Amino acid sequence: MAVCELCDTPGGTVLWQSADCRVVRIADPHYPGFCRVIWNRHVREMTDLTPEERRYLMAVVFGVESVVRALFAPDKVNVASLGNMTPHVHWHVIPRWRDDRHFPDPIWGKVQREEVIPRPAVDDAQLQAAVSRVLSLV
Repeated sequence: MAVCELCDTPGGTVLWQSADCRVVRIADPHYPGFCRVIWNRHVREMTDLTPEERRYLMAVVFGVESVVRALFAPDKVNVASLGNMTPHVHWHVIPRWRDDRHFPDPIWGKVQREEVIPRPAVDDAQLQAAVSRVLSLV
């Protein structure tokens, strides 16, 4: 049986969870506020979810994006569902700055510059509280 990292591990520091999905923070010093929204049940594609499940998942993704924008004040937020290596529905919510290491390329691309710019310092508890507040409305 194939191993699925997002079924077998939380996939990051859990900030919030429901019966259907969870929000985790990715420990990346260059991209503070990098979060993933992970559907708990192992499904490969968004269209494997019911329309109601899709709406709920996207409401969570958009809620996380709003928190990332408010707390980290990035120039842009990348929201992506790639999952080529991990065939499990999940969305990346990544704050981006014009002077970050990879801009304007994706964070998985070639490093463009060495980053020395300080970013907003938001600890896990602050991020967790903000995500919980916003997602209590979902």
